[in-house]
This record gives sequence, C-alpha cells and structure tokens, in this order.
Amino acid sequence: MRLSSRLLAVLVGLCAAAAGAAELPDCSRPLSLALHDHGLLYSAESGEGIDKDVADELIRRSGCKVNVSLMPRARIWQLIESGALDFSLSGITNPARDQFAAFAWYFSNKYYLLLRRDAGVVKRADFESNPALKLGAIRGFRYSATANRLVDKLEAERRVSYAGTLGPLYQILLENRVQAMIIEPFDYPTLETEKLRAQTQIIEFDDPPVPHGLIMSRKALSATEQQRWRALMDGMRADGTVLRIFEKYFKPELARAMTQF
Repeated sequence: MRLSSRLLAVLVGLCAAAAGAAELPDCSRPLSLALHDHGLLYSAESGEGIDKDVADELIRRSGCKVNVSLMPRARIWQLIESGALDFSLSGITNPARDQFAAFAWYFSNKYYLLLRRDAGVVKRADFESNPALKLGAIRGFRYSATANRLVDKLEAERRVSYAGTLGPLYQILLENRVQAMIIEPFDYPTLETEKLRAQTQIIEFDDPPVPHGLIMSRKALSATEQQRWRALMDGMRADGTVLRIFEKYFKPELARAMTQF
C-alpha cells in the first residue's frame, strides 16, 4: 500500500522529532553543577552572573534536575576529577585536565597583569626579574600560556600568595603585600573603583584568547552524554543566547569578541 504524501510528511516529522528528543541529555538522575565566586561570572553577594545565566538556560533546555552549589575553584576541579561533581562552568583545559574533564566552549578571553604603579615596573620582564615583587593568584586557576609560565616560575621562587577568591587578592594588592595579580574581563567592574584604579596599571600578556567552557566530568558522564550537553551549548551559541547573556554584562563589541570565536 502506498502512503499519501501528506501521511509520509507527518511520519517523517514524527521521526525527526523523536530523533531530536533522543539527543537531549539523560535526566534519569539528579545532576550537580558548581559555580565559583569570580567577578561578573558569578557573585555570591548578588547571586547573579554570566555563569548563573548560562547554567539556568542549560538546565531549562535539558529538562534535567540539576543541583547548583557554590565552591572554591580548586575544590571544583578535585570533584570533577573524582566524578563526584558533574559540571562546572568557565573552565579552561590543559593536558592534565583533559584526562578527566571534557569541555563545551562558549567564550574566549585574554589575560592581563594588574600591577601596582609604585612597583617600578615598565614591562612584564621587570616584574619577573625582581625577587622582591610578589604575585597574587587564585588557588586552582590556570591562565594563558605565558601567564601560566609566570605563575609556575614565581611559585618555584616562593613569590606567589594564593587566595580562594578575588576579594582577598585585591585587598593584599592594595596593602602592598603582593605587587601584581592576573585578571580578565570579568574583573573590570572592580578595577573601576577609584582607589584601585589610582594605584594600578595593566600590562597585557602576548597570548591569544583562551577558550572557556562548560566543564564535564569524564568519570560521571559518558561520551554520549558529554556530546548531548555540548550540543545544547552549541545551540545556545548558534541562536545568539550566549551573546545576549554576555551583552547584559559587557559592551556589545566586547561581548561579541568574547563569544564569537
């Protein structure tokens, strides 16, 4: 028996819908996602930020129950590696992390060295070569290639002071207990405060922008599930959702530069 063209179109549509539904993530268990307190990415004080908006949209599109919590960055990486945490956001990769984490990219940005003006530094090499100068960094953070080399070198020389969040780093910078710290665009609002602006200058690292993404635990999520979540993020980028989220926090040209890469 031959099918009418109308019935055939309906059947094709149903098959396509079923195929699309099959691509959604598995929601058979509650999932877990951790945010970290970092400037415009997420503010524990306000409960708002880019990563919170991205997480809310991913959860809405997936239809899954996802328990969202706040943790220090170093703890997040530990739990991602062990499989005790499914997701986090705004993560960057390296060979070690690639062993236990997969990523779905949604923005890219550069890093900068924020320096005290009275440190007597004209270029980054001046800071690096002066043993009296110290760097502040967030525990568990990695940066661009040149920034990472600087952190590793100064750590070996015991010239790095670590904190769990940005706030304490700004404080010890203003107190001259460290003379520099590494920043990114999410830190810009704090840099606009009068006291910090008056006492600091910025030197750019000569590195290309670094991709940041949804972090997925390889131990907790199968390769198939990782791809399904990656497809959700790709869809958010393709339909302009990620750009619109960034435009809430940045000027349009910077939002575009960070999300269209």
